[in-house]
Amino acid sequence: MAKRQFQLSAQQVKEFTHAYQNCRDGPTRTRYQAVRLYGAGYPVEEIMDITGCSRTSLMDWCRIYRQDGLSGLVDKRRGGNRAKLQPEQIEELRTRLHQYTPANLFGTTTATADGQFWTVQDLQRAIQQWYGICYQSRSSYLRLFDLCDFSYQRPARTYKSRSEAKILEFEEQLEKKR
Repeated sequence: MAKRQFQLSAQQVKEFTHAYQNCRDGPTRTRYQAVRLYGAGYPVEEIMDITGCSRTSLMDWCRIYRQDGLSGLVDKRRGGNRAKLQPEQIEELRTRLHQYTPANLFGTTTATADGQFWTVQDLQRAIQQWYGICYQSRSSYLRLFDLCDFSYQRPARTYKSRSEAKILEFEEQLEKKR
């Protein structure tokens, strides 16, 4: 079995401990802890259990630490849907959603039969039309509904091809048979 090349000095362990204790960002803290444990000689499986990281991530973090130091371990991720709409645009969206119904905008091609209530599909089309933006996940649209003071309600399942006249005719025939 090969001997581990990566080892931290006592001073480096102190730096990691100090950085870990003063960090408020969860992913960055996990990286600090994982690299510190690995550099202190803990078994990889134990580190994976403690931190919940994969072996690949652990090795990547150790490599990044050797290249860039502690600052390289800071989480630099930015979510894929982060701030696509500016606060002014969200305010404008709120006004528009309360002013219009999907039927006003899309006519008979709305997600619901009557087009009176906003659905995620209708919101997605409206945002694409008004702002040219498309979010990656459904939860982003649900969050926008929340920001625009809309509550989530599951729409009734109806078929667009449903004819009210035929339904009334069918119900009349049932009444006649009774």
